[in-house]
Amino acid sequence: MPLLRTPRLRLPPAGDGLWSRRLLALTVAVVVAAAVAAPLLALTRFPLDGVGWVGWLMFGVRALERRWWPRRDGRLAWTARVTGRAAVEPGLVARRSPAGWADLVADLTVVAGAALVMISSLPADRGWGRIVRTLLVLGVAAAVGRVAYQEARFTGRLALTAGGIRYGSKRYDWSNIDRVSLHQREGRLNGVRLRPVRWPSLDPAPVVGGRDTAVPEQRLAAAIEEYRSRPYVLAGGPVTAPEPAAEPAGR
Repeated sequence: MPLLRTPRLRLPPAGDGLWSRRLLALTVAVVVAAAVAAPLLALTRFPLDGVGWVGWLMFGVRALERRWWPRRDGRLAWTARVTGRAAVEPGLVARRSPAGWADLVADLTVVAGAALVMISSLPADRGWGRIVRTLLVLGVAAAVGRVAYQEARFTGRLALTAGGIRYGSKRYDWSNIDRVSLHQREGRLNGVRLRPVRWPSLDPAPVVGGRDTAVPEQRLAAAIEEYRSRPYVLAGGPVTAPEPAAEPAGR
């Protein structure tokens, strides 16, 4: 038996109904990456006068934006065709929240700003400088294109289907969810923790939803508990996600 095995690259099955979505997402990613790469490749210098305080301002705004918690009152919406990792199936979908979009834009802005500074610091008259600049630009464009691919590839930020729970590009099987609990971070509710039946990893149990999802934690937890033992209901037709139980007065 060989000590090292090379993993096999397996293409998804041709009849899974997802190739049109994959091609659409790939097209979006290529267009976005090209739109980012073209101006950066044409740029040789960027005025760095005062870039120090601009950088501090950018990181200050980023820190304040992280503390911005707009009201989330969205609901899980029924969708007949939820595009997931391995299938297109009916289910309940939660969209990305305004805070989630703000986080995404802020992250891309920081990456673009750092790239501009690094590009301007490279010598334009040296061969190695041009090579490093090109590789840097292609790396930034690929990172932005990957984000665009993920956004176009899946339906919603989070989805509950008969096949499992999908959060971003990650998927969790219903059969491996023992119970759920509200997750807190820095004194705030920020997602729903899935307590798995089996969890071989040393990492904490996964958390789905949170600040970047428009559906509040209580509604998401109530929906997961409702369909955890009978996920087949999600494939049977339009369903309405349950509302969480009202807290007793005085609590």
